[in-house]
Amino acid sequence: MSTIAPPHRIRVLAAGGHRHDEILTPAALDFVGRLAAAFGDRRRELLKERRRQVLRLASGSPLDFPMVTSAVRADPTWRVAPPAPGLTDRRVEITGPPDRRMTVNALNSGAMVWMADFEDATAPTWDNIVGGQLNLLDAIERRIDFTTDEGKEYRLAGRDELATIMVRPRGWHLDEEHLEVDGAPVPASLVDFGLYFFHCAQRQIDAGYGPYFYLPKLENRYEARLWNDVFLLAQELLGIPRGTIRATVLVETITAAFEMEEILHELREHSAGLNAGRWDYLFSIIKTFGHRTDFLLPDRAKVTMTAPFMRAYTELLVRTCHKRGAHAIGGMAAQVPGKDPAANEAALAKVRLDKEREAEEGFDGSWVAHPGLVPVCQEVFDGVLGDRPHQLDRTRDDVEVTPIELLSVRRISGPPTQEGVRTNIAVALRYFAAWQRGQGAVAVEGLMEDAATAEIARVQIWQWLRHRVIDRETVLRLLDDEVAALGAEYPWAPVDDIRALFERIVMTAELPLFFTPDAYTRHLVRRTEAGA
Repeated sequence: MSTIAPPHRIRVLAAGGHRHDEILTPAALDFVGRLAAAFGDRRRELLKERRRQVLRLASGSPLDFPMVTSAVRADPTWRVAPPAPGLTDRRVEITGPPDRRMTVNALNSGAMVWMADFEDATAPTWDNIVGGQLNLLDAIERRIDFTTDEGKEYRLAGRDELATIMVRPRGWHLDEEHLEVDGAPVPASLVDFGLYFFHCAQRQIDAGYGPYFYLPKLENRYEARLWNDVFLLAQELLGIPRGTIRATVLVETITAAFEMEEILHELREHSAGLNAGRWDYLFSIIKTFGHRTDFLLPDRAKVTMTAPFMRAYTELLVRTCHKRGAHAIGGMAAQVPGKDPAANEAALAKVRLDKEREAEEGFDGSWVAHPGLVPVCQEVFDGVLGDRPHQLDRTRDDVEVTPIELLSVRRISGPPTQEGVRTNIAVALRYFAAWQRGQGAVAVEGLMEDAATAEIARVQIWQWLRHRVIDRETVLRLLDDEVAALGAEYPWAPVDDIRALFERIVMTAELPLFFTPDAYTRHLVRRTEAGA
C-alpha cells in the first residue's frame, strides 16, 4: 500500500438508498478518501489560480501560447501512448447520463464508444451519482437487463457488439457535499473517478478493455498534471499497471485552447486524445472576455463551428492531436428524432453536414446524443475512413493558427434578436426545472439540452445586459412570459425557485462562473449523516 496516501476516514452524509452499500463499501470509501487527502490542497490552489487568471485577463493581460513551454511544442519526438483496447476506432461516440435505460440503449446503439456522463448530462442528486455507479457496475457484470412496468424489455447485446465505456466525472470546480473527509466536502471529480476506478478498473481489464475517462473543463496544463498524478496514485494503490488508464480531454475552455500540446504532454502516458465542444467553449469565452465589447456574441444559434474563430480552434485541435499520435474527436450532434418525418429529415441533413465538415477537417470521430443519429454519423465517417480505424496520418501540416485567429470573435459580432433572447430564457428555465427534479439531460424543441446549453443560454443574457444591447425591462417581460409558460407546461415545477435561480445567476453585475455549485447546494443536497 502506498505511503503517499495514508488512510483517511470518510463520512457519508446522506441517507442510504437501494443497493448503495454495494458501491459505498468501506474499502471504496477509503480509496476515495486517500485520493482526496492526497490531492485536495492542490485542487484548491488550482481553483484559486483560475480566479487569478480571470482577474489578469480582465485587467488586460494578453492570452497567448505560453513562452515557458515553447520547448514542449517545438520538440518533434514525443508522442502520446498508443490507443488502448477498444479505443482504436472511435468514429461514432454516444453520450448520455448513466441511468439504467440510457446505459442499455447507449451500449447497444452501434456506437464505438459510450461516454457515461456524470457531469453536464447528470443532475448530481445523491441517488443519481450512486445509482450511476451501480448501473456501470451492473453493465460490466452483464446484470443490467430489466423490464419496465409497461412491459418494455431492455437487454444488452452480445459483448462484441457493445460500445466501449468512457466515464466523464464532474469538473474540478464541483464538490460532493454528501461525502466528507477531514471536515471538508470531497471533490466531486475524485468521487466519480474513484468509485468507478475502484469497482470497475480490474473488471474492465479482465474483459479486455480498461478504465477510460473523459476529463471536462480543464483550463491549463497544471490541471492536466493533477489528473495525471491522480491516475498514477490510483493505479499504484490498486496494483493496476502504470499507463493502463486512458483519458480524453475536452478542450472546452478558451485558456485550454492555448495549451493543447501541453495538456497532451502532461497526460501523454495516459492520453487518448482531445475533444472539441461548442457550447462550453462559447460559455468560456463569455466568462473570460464578457466585459469586452469586441467579444459580444450574437444569438448562439448563429455561432456555428464554421465561424472563423471556431474553425481556428477545431483545426488547431486536429493538427495538435495528429502531430502527437492522439485521436481528435468532434462535437455533439444534439438533435433528437421525433414523430414528424419532415422535421427528422431536416434534422438529419444538418447532422450530416456537420459530420461531413468534421470528417473532412481530419477528426477521427464525433459525438451524438441519440441512438437514432449513430447511423448517419457512421456513414459519414465510413465514407472518409473506409476500413481505416482513424486518420491520424493526416497531420494537417497546412494549419497554422495564431492567437489573433483564436480570439477573432468580433468578426461575427452582432446584436441579439428578441427571439434569440426569448429562446435563451426558455431553454435556461426549462433546464433548471428538469435539473432540480433530478434530470440532467432533457429534450427541448427537438434538441437534447444539458448543463452546457443552460450555461451558454444564461451567460448570453448576462452579456447582452452588461453591454446594454438589450434592456432589463425587456428581459423581465420575457422572463414573466416564459415563467408563466413553464408553469402551464410543467405544473409540478417550483417556478418561484426557478425564477429566483435565473435572477441570481443572470440579473447581476458580477457573473457567477457556474450555475451548478450554488444551485446544487440549495436544491440537490440532502444531507443526513448515515455513517462512515
